[in-house]
Amino acid sequence: MLFDLVCSHMNLIEGDYFGLEFQNHQKMIVWLDHIKPIIKQLRRPKHTILRFAVKFFPPDHAQLLEELTRYLFALQIKQDISCGRLTCNDSSAALMVSHIIQSEIGDFEESYCRSHLLNNTYIPDQMPLIDKIMEFHSKNIGQTPAESDYQLLEVARRLEMYGIRLHPAKDREGTRLSLAVAHTGVLVFQGHTRINAFNWSKVRKLSFKRKRFLIKLRPDLNSSYQDTLEFLMASRDCCKVFWKICVEYHAFFRLFEEPKPKPKPVLFTRGSSFRFSGRTQKQVIDYVRESEFKKIPFERKHSRVQHNSRVQHNSRLSPLPSPRHHEVPTEHGAPRVDSPHRRHWTESALVSAEDPSASRTPRFSPVHQRNGHDDRDRRGSASRTEERRGSTRQTQPDQLSTAGVVANSPRLSASSGHSHGMVNGQKSLELCSHSPDGRQPSPLTSPLLNDAGSVRTDDEDEVRRKRFPTDRAYFIAKELLTTERTYVKDLEVVTVSFQSAVGQDEATPDSLKNTVLSTFEPLHKFHTGFLREVEQRLALWEGRSNAHIKGDYQRIGDVMLKNLQGLKPLSANLHKQSEILLELEKACRASRKLESLCRDFELQKVCYVPLNVFILRPLHRLIHYKQILERLCKHYPATHVDFRDCRAALADVSEVVEQLQGSLIKMENFQKLLELKKDLIGVDNLVVPGREFIRLGCLSKLSGKGLQQRMFFLFSDVILYTSRGMTATNQFKVHGQLPLHGMTIRESEDEWGVPHAFTLVSERQSVVVAASSLKEMEKWMEDIKAAIETAKTSNGPSSDVLTSSLTDGNKCPEDSSVDAESEDDVTATHASPDKPAPHRGNTMVHVCWHRNTSVSMVDFSIAVENQLSGNLLRKFKNSNGWQKLWVVFTNFSLFFYKSHQDDYPLASLPLLGYSVTIPAESENIHKDYVFKLHFKSHVYYFRSESEYTFERWMEVIRSATIPSGGARFLNNKESHPH
Repeated sequence: MLFDLVCSHMNLIEGDYFGLEFQNHQKMIVWLDHIKPIIKQLRRPKHTILRFAVKFFPPDHAQLLEELTRYLFALQIKQDISCGRLTCNDSSAALMVSHIIQSEIGDFEESYCRSHLLNNTYIPDQMPLIDKIMEFHSKNIGQTPAESDYQLLEVARRLEMYGIRLHPAKDREGTRLSLAVAHTGVLVFQGHTRINAFNWSKVRKLSFKRKRFLIKLRPDLNSSYQDTLEFLMASRDCCKVFWKICVEYHAFFRLFEEPKPKPKPVLFTRGSSFRFSGRTQKQVIDYVRESEFKKIPFERKHSRVQHNSRVQHNSRLSPLPSPRHHEVPTEHGAPRVDSPHRRHWTESALVSAEDPSASRTPRFSPVHQRNGHDDRDRRGSASRTEERRGSTRQTQPDQLSTAGVVANSPRLSASSGHSHGMVNGQKSLELCSHSPDGRQPSPLTSPLLNDAGSVRTDDEDEVRRKRFPTDRAYFIAKELLTTERTYVKDLEVVTVSFQSAVGQDEATPDSLKNTVLSTFEPLHKFHTGFLREVEQRLALWEGRSNAHIKGDYQRIGDVMLKNLQGLKPLSANLHKQSEILLELEKACRASRKLESLCRDFELQKVCYVPLNVFILRPLHRLIHYKQILERLCKHYPATHVDFRDCRAALADVSEVVEQLQGSLIKMENFQKLLELKKDLIGVDNLVVPGREFIRLGCLSKLSGKGLQQRMFFLFSDVILYTSRGMTATNQFKVHGQLPLHGMTIRESEDEWGVPHAFTLVSERQSVVVAASSLKEMEKWMEDIKAAIETAKTSNGPSSDVLTSSLTDGNKCPEDSSVDAESEDDVTATHASPDKPAPHRGNTMVHVCWHRNTSVSMVDFSIAVENQLSGNLLRKFKNSNGWQKLWVVFTNFSLFFYKSHQDDYPLASLPLLGYSVTIPAESENIHKDYVFKLHFKSHVYYFRSESEYTFERWMEVIRSATIPSGGARFLNNKESHPH
């Protein structure tokens, strides 16, 4: 209870890495046991100081998912180097101090930096290193405190003494040694030098008998060690303290879930009943990721006041604040503010439509439960708090954008800046409506509720159903109308928004401006007229005039035939899409300003999918026309008045689609390579002729540090593996490449004892990876095997795609088995002095990373053909009302709008990992045409207006929620079912 209160006080989700330590009556530092009552552990509780500290040090700080957690780790590192516990060479020490002072005082200013170092001691014997610290500090210009923390941990984790707590011991010969435990196993030190390590996989049993600490190893014919190693410690209690921390480290890093307690013996006990309590590292990561909580994020300013050269430097500055010295939203919404200029909370991070709460409350202690406030009280106060703080909200460009959900309320909400209006990682949605008293409404209240027409009653439903046609052909025609509305809006993104944001700048070449204008302006003009005709026809069909009595207008084929014939002269423009993609890419490579303009445009709300996707929309729209006409022809009998026109229109559009099919396949691949290039760091030449994208997704890579989550990218000639960066750009850092030529692949679950594991053996290295499920493993193995076979016969591109700094041995330093600590190695971790540019954070790569899944090029091709728009009624699991929304399905996501006239979506919901089903009787959804979306514990209900629209929504959503298996290469394209 005490530990939970501490974590709740700091709003800390990943508290499982930490613990409370104290000095017991024997003067030993021990951890507070979460299972035993405090009174049984502390002899004199009133006189004992409990210290909050890092207990478990993971091998890679990228496994820490929250900035607050990394900040607390940085404080621990600062304390460890200050007291001399984290020993290292002078270069490493100076480099770490440079990152610490960058986070405290900001950018380098020589006289102030020197004065600051003279007045503050960060490491023992600091004076001789001041010049070196200042030299390193001068290279950190532009780093935010969060980036400085990241770089500090990047240096620290490579040190041999990182996270090490030494326990004195002797071997059988009486030699003085020290024992320690890490995520890898038990370590033996002589002084501060590691002389031996016993990996968990080699250890059969750990035990102690009086003063003797025993390590029983698994039999190994190649080892010179005896089966049991014995170390002598100062006392039995010393043995037990070390044994307990070993048990906890093993359970935390090696087990999938918390071990169950052993049954109590009836007569007597033998040995200790101690066991690890709490979540394992895997459970912590899954908890944060699967629930996609990522609370109100922790973002901070530089800790100390930034002085300029005119300020006197002889004044002593206040010390670095404790983790409490920032604004912390309490359970009931009222912020506690300790230090106004130090740290503050802002709203961003991975927020989801799955998050059922408007303010994140990681743990509820019994105190909060006794207060009697229900969830709505908390959310209401959080809403009021956010209203007061709305002007200071900032967001990070790295998160999935999804619709926030408030349980028991039929509304869109936002538990962060991302949850309402955060589509491309841009800043929060500015609401256009105002409250009656003139104040800006709370950003937690969606504008969808400000309109009385946003919630439709069942009576209105019944009236509508009786009034409008029920013919299937009408609903097929209505799909044409709704998707055409979205398509015209998408054309406006290029013709209006892109032209105004990028086209007017002198950095944009005239040839590119002219190509875009000559291609998209005529298309936009034509489809605006086409949309008007379709709207008029549907109005007649619905009976808004007397024309429907004659039956002359209950058809759509004549309108489509006329307009598709009118579109034929413009089909030459459709061949220019590849020219636009190529010219835009060349222009961005030639001009950094244009590249920056395009990147900024992609961060705008109106650009809700990548820019290149909009450029290919005209080609994909022809496929949608073909699908609609095929459904009409299948529905109509040959004698129907509309059948002949539909069949003629289908023949016309099929001819154009067939002509463009070859170039479309190549352009989709080219567009995907361009998109992936933006997500990857460390790649020189990803976009080259002949390279084909096949699959991307999450796999766990087995190394000496255990299973590490990695993002894998499979191309026709090479596999890249990466990890997600924790810097401002949140791109994926490439760790290595595996050429497909000469590669073999085999299942290796039995070999390594890891579920769904398989081994990739290339000419220069082997990599063992594990998929999240059997189905995922089968999809990866099938695609990789097919790619290997194709690589044997193809004369594809060179597989060397990495920058020169990563090509040595195909490995990133992180994957090396030796942790170097030379000056060259530690200085290489510097960030570039240039400020990292903002980056789209809701691409499919990020979605796959957070949902721990994968998608293939086949899936992307199917996705562009399965697009849909229309009105749906939405209901949350615990709410009563149904909310009317305009919903667009594209790019594996649902995008939510108030109406089809809106320029940008209010929120989005990526569907990878979700399931779509029909509600069960027990769910009490007594309505027709309802489908259910659910992921883990997150549930949404959607109602459509007819059987046809219900079937279509189910069909397109299944295309996103059930990704396909099987590789499909550009030189061997197969048709796939729709």
